[in-house]
Amino acid sequence: MTETAARYLYLARHGEASADETTLTESGRRQAVLLGERLQNTPLSAIHHGPLPRAQQTAQLISAQLDAVPVHQSELAGDYIPYLPTKEELPPDSADAMLSFLAQFPEEERNGGPLARKALAEFTGPVDGDRPRHELVVTHNFLIGWLIRAALDAPEWRWMGLNHSNAALTVIRYAPDKPPSVLFYNDMRHLPTELRWTGFPPEFHI
Repeated sequence: MTETAARYLYLARHGEASADETTLTESGRRQAVLLGERLQNTPLSAIHHGPLPRAQQTAQLISAQLDAVPVHQSELAGDYIPYLPTKEELPPDSADAMLSFLAQFPEEERNGGPLARKALAEFTGPVDGDRPRHELVVTHNFLIGWLIRAALDAPEWRWMGLNHSNAALTVIRYAPDKPPSVLFYNDMRHLPTELRWTGFPPEFHI
């Protein structure tokens, strides 16, 4: 029987992006550097990032603060809608608004279901061997919500409404023979006050 060990999955949303999303803002670069500094004592074995510039640049800035952690680009960590719900699945009072929100995205982003399922297979669950593995995925808000939803065994549509701040940190532990544990979510302790809550609408700032 193959021995398995715990996986610690670190999830970070990219730093604050420019209005056209082609690069990070100065605040976004500062966020990424500070996140990298926070992770300096974490035994990361790999950094995975999505292909878009804001995720790629964030991963590179984090990597620059660490000691030779391999960096890998992955389509699975990209920006896409992981699951398109039907109206019948959603809360009646908010179903129309939620579907209207999803309809504004391009078709290629709304067809992310296959990528989302592959992301679950690639990034989650215990790992082979006798040593725990620590991995960072630098990605986007929707995929983080999807992975948290799966860890909590929530309905598939429930990735919606889980919002992650730029360069905040979430960690999920996948131990053998145990349900996943969300160790912490949307942690911003490494960011000064002026760099927190970016990526959220003003009414979500607390």
